[in-house]
Amino acid sequence: MSETPFGGALGWGRRPALLLIDMMRAYFTPGSPFDLGSRQSLDGCAALLAAARQAGIPVLHTRVRFSPDLSDGGLFVRKVPALAALVDGSPAAEFVPELTPAPGEVVVTKQYASAFFGTSLAATLTARGVDTTIIGGVSTSGCVRASATDALQHGFRPVVAADACGDRAPGVHQANLFDLSAKYADVTTVEQVVAHLR
Repeated sequence: MSETPFGGALGWGRRPALLLIDMMRAYFTPGSPFDLGSRQSLDGCAALLAAARQAGIPVLHTRVRFSPDLSDGGLFVRKVPALAALVDGSPAAEFVPELTPAPGEVVVTKQYASAFFGTSLAATLTARGVDTTIIGGVSTSGCVRASATDALQHGFRPVVAADACGDRAPGVHQANLFDLSAKYADVTTVEQVVAHLR
């Protein structure tokens, strides 16, 4: 047992996969209610994606997409009305061009924060023998945190690349990384992930 009650290390498993969370135009378009005002997470995810493709590990992308009448959004779209910008067919719901999924890369469409909730993601990872999820994307406090927490709960080691994640404010970003590191995931950097994949 570790000397402290929080912050133990999970370490790397034998079969990692890259999970890029919601890298959609909505987060990088000025004037969008979701605009982060920064490209850091985009650049970090691009570096992770290049390294993952070079290493030949599975790559999975998530996106949020709702039906035009928002009937599949439940209480989430009532709590966050801005999510109406992510209906099917909206340019805001499209992937940023730099991170367009390649043929053979899985795209998981979701309506809630976690990439695992209401999707086949866990079964897809299990079928491919994955035991470690490298996670980058947006937002740190929302979909990244929820997905990392659910990865742990489904038995996949979550490795969160801090500088490949972004949020609406630095304090929110840092506080959630702190909590993820304490309880749910190994938090690291893009550089360290790339070095491991090499």
